[in-house]
Parts: sequence; structure tokens; C-alpha cells
Amino acid sequence: MLLSSSTVGLMMIKAYLIFLFTFATVNSRPILPASDSDLTEFPLNLEYLEAEYFLFASMGRGLDSIRPDLADGGPPPIGAKKANLTSLTNDIITQFAYQEIGHIRAIKKVVKGFPRPLLNLSAESFAKVINDAFGEPLSPPFDPYSNDINYLISCYIIPYVGLTGYVGANPKLVTPISKQSSFIKMSENLLPSFENLRGLLGVEGGQDAVFRTLLYERAKEKVTPYEMTVADFTNKISGLRNKLGKNGVKDEGLIVPLDQGAEKKVEGNVLSADEDSISYGRTPEEILRILYGTGAEGIPGGFYPKGADGAIAKRYLRRQNE
Repeated sequence: MLLSSSTVGLMMIKAYLIFLFTFATVNSRPILPASDSDLTEFPLNLEYLEAEYFLFASMGRGLDSIRPDLADGGPPPIGAKKANLTSLTNDIITQFAYQEIGHIRAIKKVVKGFPRPLLNLSAESFAKVINDAFGEPLSPPFDPYSNDINYLISCYIIPYVGLTGYVGANPKLVTPISKQSSFIKMSENLLPSFENLRGLLGVEGGQDAVFRTLLYERAKEKVTPYEMTVADFTNKISGLRNKLGKNGVKDEGLIVPLDQGAEKKVEGNVLSADEDSISYGRTPEEILRILYGTGAEGIPGGFYPKGADGAIAKRYLRRQNE
């Protein structure tokens, strides 16, 4: 029996899909388009950073002690240590630390990833960010490990950048595999279960909301021994990130002018969002400019002395060295 060309075409498509869903695994990972793979692995840089910072601050030890397999032989962080936290704050940070371990594992279920890059989590590294934000050196230098307020302010520096990265990346993903909003299984378990960027986005957004809420409760308190309030610190940090990102306002402090508040009705800004109260998104390039502290995606520094890892970050490092 002769088949029409359209029928043959449908059969070929069906056969291809069966092949894809049945055999498209490499080391138990789904095969993603290069663009999706690059975007999916990029957040590992931030997940490593957050995991180590939260682990050391709450427990005094990091991935090398708790999950060395996830560190994958990467160099140990510089300057990370136990923070002087109250029991409540320590409990919250401990929870977040273990969540970040899960995030690293979730990403590595989808892409091969890379070893932990060299991270600078020293007090001096955070002090430099604060000095740059205020445009002058603070005296004494800002120490994120000294108390609750300082540590929460330091947490204002990092996780929100990752959150905007997830928001910015999700619309750019090509395949539904990368975009699904929960664990999925394909072809009767022939593909592994994995969590996607939207799932990570939800938890990262929750963490950022907790940090902002805890700081908002103290927004008008002065940060000892400085004359600036908690709100002043957040506004300056947000201003610095906007400056380094070089792509307009995508960051707002805890108290803003009335015309920047929700519907231009409030000055309180416990959640940062645009004029339609939608989360801001950032590109990988913007994120690198901010985390390096250099304003250039190809010039490493800041929290990544030797640069971030993954295809996207390496591409810009190579261009800089050409």
C-alpha cells in the first residue's frame, strides 16, 4: 500500500520523537540545545556562591565537608567563615544553605555543569562592594560576619542578582524540558526527573523576599557604627548594581521615592519590581558585570577572582584575552 507524503512525514516525525525521548540521554541527562544548556548551567556560578556563603556562615563549613561530590574538585572558597548570628537568623540561613545544595544537584541533573569556581567570600570582598556602593571607604571596614544586620545586608548583595538572572533566562529557553514548572518524567522514566529554572526561581524569589522582609523591619535603624540606615545601605547597593549592570534600573532599595513605589502610592518597597509590579530580569552579561564588580563581563574580580565558569562566562573571558 502506498502512503501519502503527508503520512510518511508524520511517521518520520513520530519515529524521531520516539528516538529522542528514548535515547536522548548523556550520563542520564537530557540532551538540550546548546543555548539552553549554556543558560541552564550558568546559574551554577551563583548557586555555588550562595551555597558556600550560607553554609559557612551558619555552620562554619562548606561543600567540601557536606557534599564534596557537588564541589567536583573546585578550589575552596577564600575567606569564608562562621558568622556571629542569632539563633533565628542562623536557623534561616541553615535552611537556605541546604536549599542551595539541592539547587546545585538539580541543575547537574540536567546539564553536566562544572566544578566550583574560585570564590572570594572574605570580609574584604564584601567591604569593597559596600565601599563602591557608597563611593568612599567605610571606617571601620564593613564586616558581613560580625552580626545579624551586617550579614543580612551582605545577603542583600548576592541572591537578588541570581533571582533576576533566573527571571531573565527563562523566556530565552528553547525547549519545554528546560522550562517545565516542576519535576517531569518522559517516556516512562526513560528520561530522568529534574527540576527546571522556574522551580529554582520560586525558591530563590522566596529567599530574597525573606531577606528583604527582615531588613525592611529594620529599614530606619542605623547600622552600627555608621551613620547610615539599613535602607541607605540597600539603596546604595541597588544603585551600584544598576550602574555595573549598564542596562537601566533593575534594582531598587527598601524605601524609594513615591513615584517609584507600587502604583506610585507607597514608598515602602519590600519587593523590588517594575512599574507593573513584575520582577526584573537580567542577562548573564549583566550578572557577570555585577558579580565581578568591574562593570565588564570579560574582566573578572569581586566574588570571582579568576572568573566564573561555564560556556557563557568562558566565552567573554576568551574575548577579553584575544
